[in-house]
Amino acid sequence: MEIFAGLIVLLACCCSLLISNGNEIGGCSQKNNIFQYTYRTSYHFQPSRNWINDPNGPMYYKGFYHLFYQYNPFGAVFGDVMIWGHSASSDLINWFHLNHAICPSEPYDINSCWSGSTTILPGSKPFILYTGIDANGRQVQNLAMPKNLSDPLLKEWVKFSGNPVMTPPNGVKMDDFRDPTTAWQGSDGEWRVIVGSQSNNQGMAILYRSKDFMHWTKFQNPLYSSERTGMWECPDFYPVSINGTNGVDTSVLNPSVKHVMKASFNSHDYYMLGTYNPQMEKFFPYTDFEGTSSDLRYDYGKFYASKTFFDNIKNRRILWGWVNESDSRQDDIEKGWSGVQSIPRQIWLDINGKQLVQWPVEEIETLRGKQASINDKKLKSGSVFEVSGITASQVDVEVVFELPELEEADEFINPGLVDPQLLCNDKNALISSRLGPFGLLALATEELTEQTAIFFQIFRGHNRFVVLMCSDQSRSSLRKDVDKTTYGAFVDIDPRREKISLRSLIDHSMIESFGGGGRTCITSRVYPQLATDKAAHLYIFNNGTLGVVISSLNAWSINKALIGEEESF
Repeated sequence: MEIFAGLIVLLACCCSLLISNGNEIGGCSQKNNIFQYTYRTSYHFQPSRNWINDPNGPMYYKGFYHLFYQYNPFGAVFGDVMIWGHSASSDLINWFHLNHAICPSEPYDINSCWSGSTTILPGSKPFILYTGIDANGRQVQNLAMPKNLSDPLLKEWVKFSGNPVMTPPNGVKMDDFRDPTTAWQGSDGEWRVIVGSQSNNQGMAILYRSKDFMHWTKFQNPLYSSERTGMWECPDFYPVSINGTNGVDTSVLNPSVKHVMKASFNSHDYYMLGTYNPQMEKFFPYTDFEGTSSDLRYDYGKFYASKTFFDNIKNRRILWGWVNESDSRQDDIEKGWSGVQSIPRQIWLDINGKQLVQWPVEEIETLRGKQASINDKKLKSGSVFEVSGITASQVDVEVVFELPELEEADEFINPGLVDPQLLCNDKNALISSRLGPFGLLALATEELTEQTAIFFQIFRGHNRFVVLMCSDQSRSSLRKDVDKTTYGAFVDIDPRREKISLRSLIDHSMIESFGGGGRTCITSRVYPQLATDKAAHLYIFNNGTLGVVISSLNAWSINKALIGEEESF
C-alpha cells in the first residue's frame, strides 16, 4: 500500500498543472465559502489551495528567485504523504507556480519528501538535500539535482542513484533525523552540512562532511548540542557580517563574521550567536539555549521552520518563515487552504553585536499605493485617531513616536525575571500605565468591538529604560473558535537615544510587526468577523496617562501581488 500511495502522489506531481487564476488541478476540490476569500492574504505567498508549511531550499538562480515548500497536494491539512512544491519569482513578491519539484517515488522517500535545503556548488550547480521518509518509516537524507542546468526555472529535478546519502546513526531514533541545512565549504575543500536530531533528550546538530557532495561521513561529535531543548527541527547555520547589513555567503569564515545557530522547537524559532571553530568542528555560542523567554527568537509570535539563503545579487541574507493558522482544522478544510509564508525579510547583525535585525525586503515597496501621512501630532491620554485614506485590511504602516515625558515612566523592578508575553497578557491594551499602551489598532471595527492592538509600554529600570512590545489578540474577533493568544517581547533599545518605531504589514488575517527598526518582530494570525475588507479600520491610540507624540506616520495601501499560473518565456 505504501508503494501504491507513493505512485499515486508521484503521478499527481508529474501531472499537476496550473491554469488561469492560479487554480491548481490535482488537489481535492474544496467548496467555496466566505472564509476561503475573507482570510486569504493578498501579498503574502501561499498556493491557490491546500496545506503549506516549511519553506525549503530558497535560492537565486539565473534571474529567478526559487522557493520550494512543504505541500500537501490533496488537502488543507498536513498529509500522510508530503511533497516539495515549487514557485519562482523575479522580485520575491510576485510569484508563479511551477510543477512540483520532488515527490515520493522511491523506497527511500516513498512515504514523504520532507524539508531540506539547496546548496549551489561551483559552476552554478544547485543541489537539493532533503529528508525522505522511507518504506520502513525511517527519516533519511537524499540528494536531487536539476535535469537541465540551462533552464533558469529548474522545472525538472532528478534524484541521485546513490540515495539515501545519510541514514540515522547509532543512538538516534529513526524518526529523529531530519531537515538538512545549506552546506558550507571549508578551506580544505570539503563540504559540511548539519541535520537536526536529538539523542538522550538532547537537541543537536549532527555534522556530516563530504568531498564530492554525494558521499557523506558523519563527524564524531555534533556541531552543537543542548540539554534544554529536545528535538531540533529545521536547523540553520550561517555567518553574519559584523560590519554592516550586507549578507555573506554561507561558506565565508574570517574574523569579520559571527555565526548564527538556529533551531526550531517548542513551536518557535530560537537562535544563538557565537563563533565557529573549523579545526574542532565546533560551534561556541556566547549564550546557550535556556528554554525560557530569555532566549533569542526570530519572531515572538507565529513563525516557525524558517530558512535563510544568501542573495548574491543584492548581497543580502533573506529569511523566510512558515506562519500557520489560528483557527480549527475544520475551518481549514472548509477554507480549502492552510498556512502562509512570511514576507521575505532581510536579516543582519545589530550594531550592538548582541542580536539579529530583520526588515521586510525592499521589493515590498513596489506594491505601495495610496498614502496617508501624519506628522508631529500629540496623542493625549485616551486618544484614538483613525488613519484614513488607505485600505486598512491591506496596508503597510510605519510610525515613529516621541516620548516628551520619558522620565515619568513607571518603575519596573527586575525585568530580567519577567516573561514579557505574560506581562503583555496581564497588561493588555486597555490597562494603563504612565507611558503606554500606545500604538496601532489593526483590523478594527468602527466601534472597536474587534481590534488587534500592537503597542508599546515604557518602564524605568535600574539605570535604563525597559521597552515592552505586545500584540494583543484578545479582542481580535467576535468568533469564539479561534486562538487569541497575546504575544510579547522586550525591545533592546534606549528611548533616551532613539525614538520608538513600529512597522506593521497588515494583510487580511496576517499582521507582521517590526519594533525598534526590526530588533523585535511579532507575527499574528487573526480572523475578525466584522472588521474585514472595506469594513476594516486602522487607528493609532494612546491609553497611557501621559501624552506621546507621533513624530511621523506613513501608511500605504498595498496592491495585490501576482501569485498564480506559470508565465510564458
